[in-house]
Amino acid sequence: MMSPRNIERDLQARERKIEHILDSAIEVMAVKGIGTVSMQDIAKAANISVGNLYHYFKSKDEVFEQLLLRGQSEYGRYVTSIANGKNSAVDKLYTICSNWLSMKNHWAYTILIHTARTSETSSKALREQVTSWFTRNLNPVSQIMKQGQDEGTIKVGNPQQLAFYFVSLIQGLTLQRPPGAEVPVDINEADLIGLFRKE
Repeated sequence: MMSPRNIERDLQARERKIEHILDSAIEVMAVKGIGTVSMQDIAKAANISVGNLYHYFKSKDEVFEQLLLRGQSEYGRYVTSIANGKNSAVDKLYTICSNWLSMKNHWAYTILIHTARTSETSSKALREQVTSWFTRNLNPVSQIMKQGQDEGTIKVGNPQQLAFYFVSLIQGLTLQRPPGAEVPVDINEADLIGLFRKE
């Protein structure tokens, strides 16, 4: 009989392996597309056998859904922590913007999110779930916009709409930065945030 410590160690090892597979799958799924990518492609990217991959995921759709869940959950926790911090609204927007644009695979996450919402291979339930996550994750950014309006630094307008514009703009910029095909134009975060500042 296994001791509780061994069971816990095995669970932790399983979680690490799942995280490795998901990390490895992001870019190959974004580049090949959910309709074309195979479990063999995902296994190759993760440097494991296909049989080993099936030990952790039943299908590529399950990998896709777990990637979306993880990405949206982590992003939601991140922006909520920024929104609840003590910094000024402008500093909070700068932090979100600079961190998001500096992440090397956010272009791939953005593609996966849009694929989930537009692909015929996505179920109606998944499309609705991803849209719901995206909409819910606007709330902390909306909170920051409202804080900035109260501070007199963010332009007048519906905070939810401003949050939507801000997040969509950043996502659009990440799509211009896939490895080997980056648009050779620098992104100045201060100029970007300036679009939302009160004149």
